[in-house]
Amino acid sequence: MLWFKRISIVLLMLILLVAGFLYFALRSTLPAYEGELPAEVRQQVEISRDAQGYASIKGQNRNDVAYALGFVHAQERFFQMDLLRRNAAGELSELFGEMALDLDKKRRIHRFRAKAQRGFAHLPAEQKLLLQRYTAGVNAGLAELGWPPFEYGLLAQTPRNWVEADSFLALYSMYLDLQGSEGKDELAMGLMQQKLPQDWYDFLFQHSPDWQAAMDNSKVSLIPMPKSPYPALLAGQKTACTDCSLHDSADIGSNNFAVSGQRTKDGRAILADDMHLGIRVPGTWFKAQLKWTENEQAFEVAGVSLPGTPAIVAGSNGHIAWGFTNSTADWSDVIALKLDEKGEKYQTTDGWQEFSYQNEVFKVKGQPDELVLQKETIWGPVLPPPFQNYAYRWVAHDVEGANFNLLALEKSQGVRETLKLAASAGVPTQNLLVADKDGAIGWTLIGALPERKVQHMDTPQDWSNGQNQWTGYLSQSRSPQIYQPQSGQLWTANSRVIGGKDLALIGNGGYDLGARGQQIRDALTATALHTEQSLHDIQLDHRALMLARWQQLLLDTVLTKDFVAEHNLESYLDYVMKDASHASIGSVGYALLRSFRAKTLELSFAPLTALLEENNLSGRDLKYSLETAGWAMLQQQRTDTLPATFSSWRSLLQQAVLQSKQKLETDYGSLASASWGNINQSSIVHPLSAAVPFFGDWLNMPAMPMNGDSHMPRVQNRVHGQSERMVVSPGKEAEGILVIPAGQSGHPLSPFYDADHDFWLKEQALGFLPGEQKYLLKLQPKA
Repeated sequence: MLWFKRISIVLLMLILLVAGFLYFALRSTLPAYEGELPAEVRQQVEISRDAQGYASIKGQNRNDVAYALGFVHAQERFFQMDLLRRNAAGELSELFGEMALDLDKKRRIHRFRAKAQRGFAHLPAEQKLLLQRYTAGVNAGLAELGWPPFEYGLLAQTPRNWVEADSFLALYSMYLDLQGSEGKDELAMGLMQQKLPQDWYDFLFQHSPDWQAAMDNSKVSLIPMPKSPYPALLAGQKTACTDCSLHDSADIGSNNFAVSGQRTKDGRAILADDMHLGIRVPGTWFKAQLKWTENEQAFEVAGVSLPGTPAIVAGSNGHIAWGFTNSTADWSDVIALKLDEKGEKYQTTDGWQEFSYQNEVFKVKGQPDELVLQKETIWGPVLPPPFQNYAYRWVAHDVEGANFNLLALEKSQGVRETLKLAASAGVPTQNLLVADKDGAIGWTLIGALPERKVQHMDTPQDWSNGQNQWTGYLSQSRSPQIYQPQSGQLWTANSRVIGGKDLALIGNGGYDLGARGQQIRDALTATALHTEQSLHDIQLDHRALMLARWQQLLLDTVLTKDFVAEHNLESYLDYVMKDASHASIGSVGYALLRSFRAKTLELSFAPLTALLEENNLSGRDLKYSLETAGWAMLQQQRTDTLPATFSSWRSLLQQAVLQSKQKLETDYGSLASASWGNINQSSIVHPLSAAVPFFGDWLNMPAMPMNGDSHMPRVQNRVHGQSERMVVSPGKEAEGILVIPAGQSGHPLSPFYDADHDFWLKEQALGFLPGEQKYLLKLQPKA
């Protein structure tokens, strides 16, 4: 017994020693928050932080400030920066091994590392120098850590230094987040066009006339259901779909809205912006305030930065405030290749061309390197099997698609000037809203807009004879824009924002229905004079207005007395009647109503999704939500549009009730437990937490119930939603709001690791500017 006790004591001591060593190693990687450090700066730079870790950087010139921002980014977020560059370059398997190889191969077809090097070479001298100083700061910040960030210890890897081209890769990673990169939307639409009569194709895939929220007041009319019979392949169901879900919303993309001086008490304009992205630990954005002097003029800009890049992405400079939402327009085309008999050449306007091939080497952790030949055309890369007869043309592949002209917004003085700068910025094309200190507001698309002649932008086209082509990029004078609207308000929410010739110019990349945008527009209109708080309240609006007609359908048509009695649906009916108006954490009725709608659409279009699956595509690949067509079919209830597995539309609707109810009861035990809060539990995790035994959950934010959902301003699902909430009036920044999920730091022992999270989760405001200084670090010029 004594020997067992001794061994236990020894083992406990070993465990404590290992734990102590690991804790010491982890503490040694904490960033420097106070004191003085020698640095490659021309003059002293001060880096102060408030209690939340909001960084304020003050220097005597912009290049020194860029160096300090790079230093801070690396100290707080280097591993996340590394993931961004590797994600875009297709180099994740070097860190994670074979599990990341398939994703790397998808990414590598775009050859973004080569394009990043090309992009840096094309920068003007001033931007090159700024990026060089930022890069030097990143590497200095990494070197200053006692040990590399803890993630590299877990992966048994050593971080490699940052290079200037890596900042382009961080930008390309945002392209991959915000735009399609595989052409599956056009492939899916092309399949539908091949298989369906034109009248049914037009009916099924139309812009929603029910949720119109275009800023130019343009309207689209309902395309009525064709009188011809419903296509047999959409009524029959030879094979069942394994995943019957459909394209339904464009939640990854954001809200922004603004009111001009005529809509506030004191004549100032106010901007609100909440960008919707995947939410993880740490989050996408890093709050920063930059101050410097140039030609004896003081500059100051604050907002959110993207670690890996030297710019404030969205924020205010005292003269203008700006923010973005994803445009969700069409910035790529799939090209149907005409091949020779052997498939070795493809036809162009200049005759038959041979494919070019690029050697791509994949370094895979723990395995030999793998060599892949990437096949390319003059238009772009050839898509991987089974779509190897198509090529991909994308703005992101062109030098115009990526640059750092966004930096010009730091010095812009007003809305008109900013709108002129937008077309030259190399970013994933966004809806840019701007407000200025004189009370003006404006909108345009920021990013490169291709000038193209394409017969059908939604489907793959043959480019071999010159009928379809891109001829360049539009100048600023041809970009659509709105300045000082008569209503005094602007809004965007990933839906169609313009119509007519302008819409034909930019196309459709998968617009949201418009319910979210309409709800924002109407909320803006409902209040005569706005404040920061009233705009923040709109950001948090989680009323389920779009589902009101589905609730009425349930109550009036489906939940008959006999059906309710037969299936013991009394409590179901009660929840739907009394508790379905908001996507609130305690609402069971909302969860039931939402599930019923989704199941109804899935059952209605199951043959369509099965057809897509047979062709290696899915319902989520479609560019259009089928809400509009599905609702029209439910209203008319024609027997020929009914899937063959049902005897009547009422039968389908009742099955949607029973199947969705059963699924919720299976997953949550009972209807009472199937509240929206239990379903919509946050899953905000560190990418390596699953790999850490015992302590991995410590790296994650606690799982918590959350208000909000799709099709409403307060977009929130388990793993994505409002990646920041910003409300600011230029010149009145001290009255603004800025909060992010998780916190500023990626280091779990940092006081800033989760410093913002409770505010974000509880929908409470933090100041737009840094609070009282708590830490001060000075970078001193080296002797």
